[in-house]
Amino acid sequence: MTLDERLDKIVSRALELEALLAGGLGGDAFIQASREYAELEAVVARINALRETEQGIIQAQQLLSDPEMQELASSELEELQERLPQLQKDVRLAMLPKDAADERSAILEVRPAAGGDEAALFAAELFDAYRRYAEIKGWRFSLMDYDESELGGLRCGIAEVNGRGVFACLKYESGVHRVQRVPATESQGRIHTSTVTVAVLPEAEEVDVTIDDSDLRIDVFRASGAGGQHVNKTESAVRITHMPSGIVVSMQEEKSQHKNRAKAMKILRARLYEREREQAHASRAAHRRSQVGTGDRSERIRTYNFPQGRVTDHRINLTLYKIDRVMLGEIDDFVEALTQEEQAALLAEAGF
Repeated sequence: MTLDERLDKIVSRALELEALLAGGLGGDAFIQASREYAELEAVVARINALRETEQGIIQAQQLLSDPEMQELASSELEELQERLPQLQKDVRLAMLPKDAADERSAILEVRPAAGGDEAALFAAELFDAYRRYAEIKGWRFSLMDYDESELGGLRCGIAEVNGRGVFACLKYESGVHRVQRVPATESQGRIHTSTVTVAVLPEAEEVDVTIDDSDLRIDVFRASGAGGQHVNKTESAVRITHMPSGIVVSMQEEKSQHKNRAKAMKILRARLYEREREQAHASRAAHRRSQVGTGDRSERIRTYNFPQGRVTDHRINLTLYKIDRVMLGEIDDFVEALTQEEQAALLAEAGF
């Protein structure tokens, strides 16, 4: 099938869906058709823009032989030909398989790995950098769990990040983040290397994942850490174990057992949803490993070298010498470069 035939098929399907929706579909069929049409609508708009430009080029070329219209046609032809490559690229990108999770909100988890207190301190700084990034993007950053260490570091930080396209941007942050710097507690000025793990999960709705109550073991216990007398008297903390998968989620941020359970279930649902996505896309993940990584928490993706003031993303060999700005949440340079790299890989895979 040629590219033009594929474009015709997309336009035809959009017209078919439009007629079905106008004809009074109801129930699940209406919802499904509406979703498909919404996805195709943006693609059709790009196809129309491309074809209008291609037709404009043909008309301008025909007018070149007219002495009275030659100068105007030549100018218009140059402008349209300059615009054409970008329109062609836009159409090809729009035709790529969509990640259904890209437009969703996300759950962000940051935990220290190797490096003790220094890892916990950097985990706190990285978690705050993501909070600042959410502010820059206009997203809502809602704390779900924040377990602070004695020195002000972070044992575990979990946040719900709400907004359009959150997962599409933050998904590239999953993996191991390595920091190289002189810790505040280091008296001899030696550089230490520590690591922090980041996991970004697309937020899942109840309809996305079926969880049988009989598969859950729910334990309640007294919260630990800061919290005053309350933590010693009330069993408000909740631990949920999903027996089939072995996934365990604990939550103690709230003083209400009911609220902690709701938060834990939201995280469990997101982890199960991501697990299903990983299984469904195992072959694609293997193909992309050499491109932008798989999102595996065990994969080292980025190094923050404070003495040299640089941040390096190892998946695309991109180094930025503005570590202070990155730690203030300005990570769009990485996000955009990783997005372009992934798009290029998908275009090559699709034969474009």
